[in-house]
Amino acid sequence: MLNGKTVRIITLGCKVNKYESDAMLILLKECGCTEAPENEPADISIVNTCSVTNIADRKSRQMLHRMKKQNPGTTVVAVGCYVQAAGEQLLADEAVDIVIGNNRKKDIVRILSDHFDNKDVKDNLIDINHDNEFEQLCVSAPSGSTRAYIKIQDGCNLFCTYCIIPYVRGRIRSKSVEDVISEMNTLSQNGVKEIVLTGINICSYDDNGRKFFDLLRAMKDVQGVERIRLGSLEPRVINDEFISIIKADSRFCPHFHLSLQSVCDETLKRMNRHYTVEDIKKAVNLLRESFDRPALTADIIAGFVGETEADFNTTLDNLTELKLYETHVFKYSRRKGTVADKLPDHLTEKVKEARSDKLIRIGEVNKAAYERSFIGEPVNILVEEIIQKNGENYFRGHTERYMLIDVNCTDYLSKASPDLMDNKPEDYINNIITVTHSM
Repeated sequence: MLNGKTVRIITLGCKVNKYESDAMLILLKECGCTEAPENEPADISIVNTCSVTNIADRKSRQMLHRMKKQNPGTTVVAVGCYVQAAGEQLLADEAVDIVIGNNRKKDIVRILSDHFDNKDVKDNLIDINHDNEFEQLCVSAPSGSTRAYIKIQDGCNLFCTYCIIPYVRGRIRSKSVEDVISEMNTLSQNGVKEIVLTGINICSYDDNGRKFFDLLRAMKDVQGVERIRLGSLEPRVINDEFISIIKADSRFCPHFHLSLQSVCDETLKRMNRHYTVEDIKKAVNLLRESFDRPALTADIIAGFVGETEADFNTTLDNLTELKLYETHVFKYSRRKGTVADKLPDHLTEKVKEARSDKLIRIGEVNKAAYERSFIGEPVNILVEEIIQKNGENYFRGHTERYMLIDVNCTDYLSKASPDLMDNKPEDYINNIITVTHSM
């Protein structure tokens, strides 16, 4: 029933959603669907939704309605986290034809086939909190990227006060070690040079007693992959054992994204985060003692509930001291259904905006200083695309430390060995080149 149908998938939210969208697209292509060309109507319009904030909810609703308004004849399919949070509302929404909750994306082909066979399959919701099965999805090749993601884990048991994710993603469940390694090998065989491990909380990985570190050790036997990048890490996993594992395999990138949210103990307590500022500083110091200028990045929430001026200044001072490479700053956004939404002392948008601006400025100073430290040194870039600047072609890609670098193609090729002089710039996409870093 699906052979010849055109499909468009819109992905909102996190890298886990991106992975799941890629996996659904592969399943649909295997049964005869094709991607709808840009700006052309699709027979099937899938929106992989996000529900991390009230704003994300609104964007998800708007996108679903936009799909139906732009193309009344399309079958609009709502999947993902917003579906799990607002399923009854979407079931009553005439703009949405099919509703698919989390842990049911693997059934996309059957559900759509039944729909086009005139069966009533609009409702595909489950009680995510009582489903302990890891949803088996697989990506054999990345969609429109040289970097591939593997979802190793789903769900969360931590229940941070600001977060809806445990309620819409359910409890922790993990892909088996064997399945992760198999997927890595498949991606490698299909030419992927860099793999990123992603999940809702990858540090909580647990395959029947085999933990996160066991999975990392098992990757030593994967051939062909040149870079392995880790998703968000909690300070608690940065210890001597972790360092030993990462240093034993040079393919692990010296880029560590720390899920901090705040660098003030009082704020961390209100967030129900399970570490202290001392834990953060220990982790940062250990990473810097163990690696040459590791790229340390972090998420920080500005203006959390009850954050006093003193609390904010503590975070400001600590971030100045830590000198992280990149700080991703988010203004606190209320999320209905969370503990934090019901707490007293919410800050005004004006205060949150001002605090966010200060954090961003510190982040910009730290980032510039970090990148300057590599000027004049050779850096390795995985070429991801060719862009144009002032009418000239440039290679664009990231280093192992996730610095984004642009390199003039003509300049690079003029210095290449004679046997490479006839190469075209596009021949270098998905290949690693070495250049001297300059700002």
